[in-house]
Amino acid sequence: MSQPHVLLLGAPGAGKGTQSKRIVEEYGVDHITTGDALRANKGMDISDLGLEYDTPGAYMDAGELVPDEVVNEIVVTALGEADGFVLDGYPRNLEQAEFLDERTDLDAVLVFDVSEAELVDRLTGRRVCPECGANYHVEFDQPETEGVCDECGADLIQREDDTEETVRERLRVFRENTEPVIEYYRGSDAFAEVDGEGTPDEVWDEVEAAIDERV
Repeated sequence: MSQPHVLLLGAPGAGKGTQSKRIVEEYGVDHITTGDALRANKGMDISDLGLEYDTPGAYMDAGELVPDEVVNEIVVTALGEADGFVLDGYPRNLEQAEFLDERTDLDAVLVFDVSEAELVDRLTGRRVCPECGANYHVEFDQPETEGVCDECGADLIQREDDTEETVRERLRVFRENTEPVIEYYRGSDAFAEVDGEGTPDEVWDEVEAAIDERV
C-alpha cells in the first residue's frame, strides 16, 4: 500500500489528535498541523507577497493572525516534503480548501461526527498540567491522584478556553467557518463520515477501514 494522503475534519474535541497519532503509527506518514508548520517555518521569506511583515514569525510575535496566503504556502510546502501525511487543522475555510484542492490529491477525507453536547462534555472536562503539558479528563482519563499530574506532580488546571461559554463559542465559529469545507468535500470519492462518539478503539476501526478502502 502506498503512503496515504489523509485529511481529518471535525470540531474541537472530536478526537482528531488521538486518531492522527494512530494513523502516523500505522501508515508511517507525517502528521502535519497548521501550528506545527508555522512554527517550523517562522523565518520563511515572504517578502515577495507584499504583506505587512516579511516572515510568518513576525505575525506570530506581534500576536496577529497569519494571513491565509502565508498559511497556504507553508502548509503546501510541508505536504510536498512528505511521502504521505495526515493533515489536521487545515483547511479552515472554503478558500483554503479550494487552494489545497488545486495543489494536492487527497486519498481520504474523514469527518468526525460528534454531537455538540458530547463535545462540550469532552472539552469542559479537560484538565492540563501547566508545567509539562500533559492532558487529562475528569471522566475519561483521570490522573492517579485527583487534580495532580502523574508526570511531574504539578496541580492541574482548566484552560480558559475550556470553559463552557468559550467552548460553545469555539463550536459556533467552527460551524460558521469549517462546515462549508465539509460540504465542499462531501460527495467526492475520498469523503467518509466517522462516528466519533465511540471509544478510541471503535473510532480507529472506522478510520482504518475508511483509509484502506480508499488507498
